[in-house]
Amino acid sequence: MAIDSTSLPEPAPSWFTPKRLLVVFCVINMVNYVDRGAIASNGVNGSPRSCTESGVCSDGSGIQGDFDLTNFRDGVISSAFMVGLLVASPIFASLAKSINPFRLIGVGLSVWTLAAAGCGVSVDFWSITVCRMLVGVGEASFISLAAPFIDDNAPVTQRTSWLGIFYMCIPTGVALGYVYGGWVGTSFGWRYAFFGEAILMLPFAILGFMMKPLQMKGMSNDKNVPGSLTEEFSDHTSKKPFSYGSFTSNQLYRFWQDIKDLLHEKIYVVNVLGYIAYNFVIGAYSYWGPKAGYSIYQMNNADILFGGITIVGGIVGTLGGSIILDRMNSTIPNAFKGPVNFVCLHTVKPSLRPLSMAMSTVSIHIFGDVPSAPLVGALQDEVDNWRISALILTSVLFLAAGIWFIGIFLHGVDRYSEDSEHPLATVVEQSDATPLLKNKAVDTAASAQL
Repeated sequence: MAIDSTSLPEPAPSWFTPKRLLVVFCVINMVNYVDRGAIASNGVNGSPRSCTESGVCSDGSGIQGDFDLTNFRDGVISSAFMVGLLVASPIFASLAKSINPFRLIGVGLSVWTLAAAGCGVSVDFWSITVCRMLVGVGEASFISLAAPFIDDNAPVTQRTSWLGIFYMCIPTGVALGYVYGGWVGTSFGWRYAFFGEAILMLPFAILGFMMKPLQMKGMSNDKNVPGSLTEEFSDHTSKKPFSYGSFTSNQLYRFWQDIKDLLHEKIYVVNVLGYIAYNFVIGAYSYWGPKAGYSIYQMNNADILFGGITIVGGIVGTLGGSIILDRMNSTIPNAFKGPVNFVCLHTVKPSLRPLSMAMSTVSIHIFGDVPSAPLVGALQDEVDNWRISALILTSVLFLAAGIWFIGIFLHGVDRYSEDSEHPLATVVEQSDATPLLKNKAVDTAASAQL
């Protein structure tokens, strides 16, 4: 019997369209990096206690003054988030194979919100350091899973542009953080800057639990995946008792196998090495820039000036590079000339994309901006000359440029469309993702056979 398809009610359109997904993720990313800019601003970070030759002492200001921190310890605070990021990123990326990634983002953002509020009530160097570590845990869930979601749902001809918009929120967030931290810290006190961040992030943490879960390409959360928690519980009910030890062992084994697969992707490795050198410089500048500018040029408005430079450079460089790549064809060699995160996503098979983003993020921090901030602080303690410190730091950019230049000539294959390691994942992915695609072509068949 045939049924006229025109008589069937049309499915209700999903509110969570691809563009709205992009907007939500961009705002979350921006708030995350507002925190980075705020803690580096003079209004929040402040200045150390000091004494003149005549014996007149100053209490200092902000975090550095209240907790009487050296430049090295101050730099450690900026890098402490890396501990949480390092531990949590691989965990979240691995759990994405057995737990819906959208829910994992909700968990991470909840931790981030509580940690930001904790920074506001910290009482000494160690308490704020622990809270900064927990901020890294929250960031880990989001930064490794958001980019694959965006890449999945963006129009094919605009993938790099959409990723460019998302990553443009990093310099934009840092820039806003400089201004926000400078204003709030000066007007109300540095603690209120962290309270404000927590309030801004709270709705998005709740959204992660309230919205309908989305499926990620290459992941299967509805079927039994070998070594997953679902399979372990299935064994408990049908074959053998559930063993947390066995589950943990399987997860660690799968994680190690995935890491080896990543390390065999030489293009991915070269890309991350260049990213590390680049982030070493940018990370140190983002933290010490306002203070160096104030010292060298006596800029009383250093927070606002650095914020403006960062936001203009970030928009022109990040978004401009992505648009150019879309126009000149989104190939791996072309991507080495600009959007490095496109390389991370498209040089590995789909099931490894969350882990590739996680390990890229971990690497650029643990070898890049994490050591660079305290090292530059220690260098400045030694030479006591911000011009020399800045010159030495800037020279590392030549290393980054050289590594990425090599990547242009490496042969690479875009692996975005490779089959998932779980054959059933594609079917699940399509059915779950359909409501999100508001521009998907409608089937115009006049009838269907029953």
